[in-house]
Amino acid sequence: MDPRAAAVAAPVDQNMVSSAIYRDGHRVDSPPTLAETYQRLREQPGVMAWIGLYRPAPVQLLAIAEEFGLHELAVEDAIVAHQRPKLERYGDTLFVVLRAARYLDDVEEVDFSELHVFVGPNFVITVRHGEAPDLAAVRHRLEGDPDLLRRGPEAVLYAILDSVVDGYAPVVAGLQHDIDEIETEVFRGDPRVTRRIYELSREVIEFQRAARPLLTILNGLAAGFDKYGTDEELRRYLGDVADHATTAAERVDVFRQTLADILTLNATLVSQAQNEEIKHLTEASYAQNEEIKKISAWAAILFAPTLIGTIYGMNFEYMPELRWRVGYPFALALMAAVCVSLYLVFKRRGWL
Repeated sequence: MDPRAAAVAAPVDQNMVSSAIYRDGHRVDSPPTLAETYQRLREQPGVMAWIGLYRPAPVQLLAIAEEFGLHELAVEDAIVAHQRPKLERYGDTLFVVLRAARYLDDVEEVDFSELHVFVGPNFVITVRHGEAPDLAAVRHRLEGDPDLLRRGPEAVLYAILDSVVDGYAPVVAGLQHDIDEIETEVFRGDPRVTRRIYELSREVIEFQRAARPLLTILNGLAAGFDKYGTDEELRRYLGDVADHATTAAERVDVFRQTLADILTLNATLVSQAQNEEIKHLTEASYAQNEEIKKISAWAAILFAPTLIGTIYGMNFEYMPELRWRVGYPFALALMAAVCVSLYLVFKRRGWL
């Protein structure tokens, strides 16, 4: 794609959130357009520009890239988004990708956002693809601390990193609360807890992918302190950010292992509950079978005299025993003998 042709296709200021010019730690101008920002940088040596963009159109980034000489690979990453957190250096320009996170209390979920930062000798360009972090608050904080802001673009990068890492603390607290709730639900036997464990595990993995690479970014910055002459105060500030990022990453690692243990425990409890249920069903089935055997035994016992009485009640003219004097006692005795015999047989087999 030809950047110049694309730049003509649409206005380049449509997604600009803010643009400010700083000198010696103080804001000296707030150009309403990118063109005026470029002009101020050219006309006023020793100043720094901070341009904030929110989900910019490709044409807008291409125009900015042409003005500041940004590397095409970094610009492509910023346009496409969905990048992993990383730190890359193209000449005298740093390109940093960060994954910010915030905890949404109302739905108990973690919302992730992507932030791209271009840091040059006299400019900082931030490209947000989500709601976090609150760069307006970062800008306000820096403008309230001129001693820090006068240290240049690296001070802005530090403040952004610090804001992203500070934003992890509420997320860690929220995830800890969710895990505590899940532990209670597991022992309570809530049938929906398995799905919640799975969903929370996905959030923790996503959070781990955001927090863990941040340590590599900070280590990369630290590795270049001497080579690029980073201010001593900024080194201490970035070291503090690294400590906080390490704590967050370690907590996330613990969360992931805890959820894996909870999932295993939940599977064990579910298996035990199923075994108990099967045991109860087996016992009920056994008791039912015993009752059926008793009913069947008595039915067989009662069937014998019924059969005998039915045969002798057929009243055929030439049936034997019909005119037999002892026929009636014999029939009763036969019925009793058959019933007693069947009773003894069923009793011996434990059916009665």
